[in-house]
Amino acid sequence: MKEFNPQKAFVDPMSLEYATGRRVLEYLKASQIPITYSKRVIIEGESSIEKYNNSKKTIFLTLNKEKKLRPCSPSADFQFSLTSSCPGMCEYCYLQTTQGERPYIKIFANIEDIFEVIQKHIDENESETTTFECSSITDPVPFEKMTGSLKACIEFFGNSEKGRLRFVTKYHQVDDLIEAHHKGHTTFRFSINTKKIINDFEHNTSSMEHRIQAAGKVSKAGYPLGFIIAPIMRYPNWKEDYEEMLSELKSHVSENKKEITFELIQHRYTQTAKKLIYSRFPKTKLDMNDEERQLKWGPYGKYKHVYKKEDSEEIKAHMMGLIEKYFENGKVEYFT
Repeated sequence: MKEFNPQKAFVDPMSLEYATGRRVLEYLKASQIPITYSKRVIIEGESSIEKYNNSKKTIFLTLNKEKKLRPCSPSADFQFSLTSSCPGMCEYCYLQTTQGERPYIKIFANIEDIFEVIQKHIDENESETTTFECSSITDPVPFEKMTGSLKACIEFFGNSEKGRLRFVTKYHQVDDLIEAHHKGHTTFRFSINTKKIINDFEHNTSSMEHRIQAAGKVSKAGYPLGFIIAPIMRYPNWKEDYEEMLSELKSHVSENKKEITFELIQHRYTQTAKKLIYSRFPKTKLDMNDEERQLKWGPYGKYKHVYKKEDSEEIKAHMMGLIEKYFENGKVEYFT
């Protein structure tokens, strides 16, 4: 995928009081992106599909006023946001149901304020290391050329004695982050999957090959490295495809002798998500046959449809076996 450029931008004038806001505005002007100065975003479209597609091409430069950070189990202690939403159009994404009908992209200009909130949480937990996730509701990488916020965040944590950062991406444009002074305090993770799943369901994201090549660059830059394999799906030849993926990954990070983490997440969906997915992707190939699933109570008060116990156990055994086969320094943090 080429670097992301929006088709339309809305700018809250208050965001221009911050250096990041002025930087983004200069980028938008240089890229000749149409700009509307407003605190309100208008997404045009006659259908939910059209509104969804237009939202993914629209940014809103605004402020993040969050003062109390939410917990982020099992990834980290807390989560925060430099941006929200992303240009990706992954059919299965859990954000389908949390970001509403118009999942336009917010870019937060006041990163200094965000860092102050983070520092407050670190200070309140001064006896221990505190971990933070900044990609729970976004993918921060495709906006980096526009904002520079992620590099600034990495270096903020690089200078933090007891704060640690984690984020994950589906994009390969990492060159601006390679030279960041991370000091080993940021775990750089990639969301990876088989070629079939990426091609069928992860629209407007980087290819498997490009993600793996980017992981090689990140590995050589000395970052703590991790991978989220999600959503793991069963389909004809799924076992062979996942082995091909992990074998290819190994060839690009073979020189890394430090611990490499893996987070394994099987495909799941809620009934609400299912309806929304069909409305946005009426020709989807996603397997959402309720009869082949079992219900699992989710942390946000909704039942999720996950694979039946025997299928889930087969996925877990196969994936953990492959990681053990190809990564003697691999650590599976969880399977869910």
